[in-house]
Amino acid sequence: MTDSDRQSHKRAVLEHALGVPFTNNNTLRILRNGCQIFPAMLEAVRQANERIEFLTFVYWTGDIAVEFAEALAEKAREGLCVRVLLDSYGAATMNDDLLDAMREAGVIIRWFRPMATWKVWRSDHRTHRKILLVDQCIGFTGGVGIASQWEGDAENPEQWRDTHFQLTGPCLEGMHAAFLGNWVDEGRLVEPDLMSPVSLPEHVRLPGSDIFENVTIQVLKSSSALGWSDVATLIQALLFSARREVRIATAYFVPDPVLIDLLAATVARGVSITVMLPGRHTDQRVSQLGGEDGFRRLLDAGVTLLLYQKTMLHTKLIIVDGELVCIGSANFNQRSMQKDEEISMVVDSVAVAERLNADFDADSEHCEPIDFTRWTQRSLWQRAGEVAMKPFKQQL
Repeated sequence: MTDSDRQSHKRAVLEHALGVPFTNNNTLRILRNGCQIFPAMLEAVRQANERIEFLTFVYWTGDIAVEFAEALAEKAREGLCVRVLLDSYGAATMNDDLLDAMREAGVIIRWFRPMATWKVWRSDHRTHRKILLVDQCIGFTGGVGIASQWEGDAENPEQWRDTHFQLTGPCLEGMHAAFLGNWVDEGRLVEPDLMSPVSLPEHVRLPGSDIFENVTIQVLKSSSALGWSDVATLIQALLFSARREVRIATAYFVPDPVLIDLLAATVARGVSITVMLPGRHTDQRVSQLGGEDGFRRLLDAGVTLLLYQKTMLHTKLIIVDGELVCIGSANFNQRSMQKDEEISMVVDSVAVAERLNADFDADSEHCEPIDFTRWTQRSLWQRAGEVAMKPFKQQL
């Protein structure tokens, strides 16, 4: 089987498993850390001509929170339709003054599944998607929220390490569908203009570097249903399709026993697996403990576990055989696979994979591997913490 045939087979497996076709002729730009991500997003907002749709899980505080609110408010004052959708849990600490200023300017703001509701079973299912769409011709997605933690270039523990993506092309239709699905979640009617495309230019050129054209992309908007979502199916399909190497970078690593067994089985058939996750700098030590009880099984199977030590690692990537790359908002944890609304993209591009592999290599220089012998000798306090988290793993 030729390399081209293998790639076609992998795409066919993913399309069959998920029921979502790949689209061609997309353009993708890789944005590394807030110093690249926020200027690109703000530039796109400020150049908008017709409408802006923005969905995020995290909107906290800091200069960037103010700058985003002011940019969105200014476009609303210019007469553009600006819609902002915030998760009512993730963005709960957002400054009320920013909300008031945007509303006064004409920004339409909605909260996804407000916490103060009698439908308590819905409150546990959040939208973790990060989507910015400008005139339906430029889109952004990845791991970044709007907060001071993402500013800078990950130079110290106060500046988080993350990767985001700027996109144009047919893949934006899937991104818009993901936004629309969350926008009407409370049973509201869809505004007519949301169902109609805007007037698009024939071709949108992205500025800057790290731009890849004619990229093939599959967009998956996953929603949890009966404790299972398409994110889990996607991850399994990617592992099944791997032939040589899988590299995973994730902020929260809490695989269930099924995925632990699948990771071990993938290594057993000759595939190298490396997982990079936060080390001493983490915003969720509880989540960290929730995943650590599976480390011994993974290490024993031959999975390489790397702890990123420079700052908080928030990147979300799965790179398969240097050919396929899974990007988006999903982590390798129980919430992404069972509870939260996510957006994931599979990028079929050797060039994109090569570029992101280079980033993975650079990040690896700031990692410490977990040694099997030392891990088996970890303290009783550590083991007790792992046991204590077991009943709560689905929340992590």
